[in-house]
Amino acid sequence: MAGCAAEQPGLDTAGRDITPVAGCGDRAWTDPGDLGADRSPARCAPRAPAPRKLSKTRKLTLATSTLTAEYVAPLRIAIGKGEFRKEGLDVDLKVLPTPDALPLLAKGEIDALWAAPEAAVVNGINSGFDIRWVAGNFSPHPTSKSGLWVRLRKGENAAKVPLEGRKIGTLIGKGSVISYPMDTVLAEHGAAMDSLTFQQLGSSDVLTAFTSGAVDAAWLLDPVWRQVDKDGRYAFLGGQPAGEPLGGALFGPNLLSADVDAGVALLRGYIRTINTYFRGDYKKDRAFVAELAKAMKQDPDVVTAVPSLRMDWEIRKGTTDRLQKAYRDAGVTEGKPVPEAQLVDRRLYAEAVGHKP
Repeated sequence: MAGCAAEQPGLDTAGRDITPVAGCGDRAWTDPGDLGADRSPARCAPRAPAPRKLSKTRKLTLATSTLTAEYVAPLRIAIGKGEFRKEGLDVDLKVLPTPDALPLLAKGEIDALWAAPEAAVVNGINSGFDIRWVAGNFSPHPTSKSGLWVRLRKGENAAKVPLEGRKIGTLIGKGSVISYPMDTVLAEHGAAMDSLTFQQLGSSDVLTAFTSGAVDAAWLLDPVWRQVDKDGRYAFLGGQPAGEPLGGALFGPNLLSADVDAGVALLRGYIRTINTYFRGDYKKDRAFVAELAKAMKQDPDVVTAVPSLRMDWEIRKGTTDRLQKAYRDAGVTEGKPVPEAQLVDRRLYAEAVGHKP
């Protein structure tokens, strides 16, 4: 697959026959415009949608910036359980930072990227890259405190923290999708993105910089925030919106145009894995937690220290507009805002579950 060139931009679905899929009824699709925090994610029955093996095995290369994050776990489990192999796919996961992977995706040298529509993606599409966000990954559990934490100064409380002029530590910086929820949280406390200083740090350095005082605030991920949760010196201000995935699968020309069948097959295997292994509170199953911990190369106690994610393959309406507003506020995107239709395509996962958009 890698190396195939697209003959036309965007997803080529002309003449594709979308038929009902056993086990995937009305619950397999939710209204993209539903942004309710209590929205239940789409679901099919376990082991649905059933595999539809391709006539010839395709080898696909998927890039991701990490193999240990829980949102990547469905890919690791799908490979381990043979769900992609059932579709006639030989999937190889490759660790690559998003900025390095994007040009390779656009040129067809890799087939998919498990990441997010970050500022670099928007700038790439504005420069002519044929890339689309085609499936979501997760939204946080309502009890999760993954998000923006601040060290409280004397007399401050979490209800109103004057954040202007403070230094924030993050993994990616202003160009990350967390700019959107961070923009929202900052506004609630009377601050703007350009009023703070951002310091980009390695994954192992964020907590150390925060607790040592090198930065005043930090975006702490699962399960790192648990280490400051009971400490009154720190306050959680807010995180990713509930019910709204901010990342997932990005496809380039190989799976958008050259071989749409393989693209649908990849998402079908991914969706079946979620429906089978990541339903509800999947961490209640001790045997599965052991498998999950092994796949993520983590201790089972670390895995269960935070609540289950709400795995969600769908993409909400307007997410990319909200992301781009945050990027513009941070000054990290160039050119005009990219319309959602040039950033998002829901048709592959719709076909995988038998929904006609």
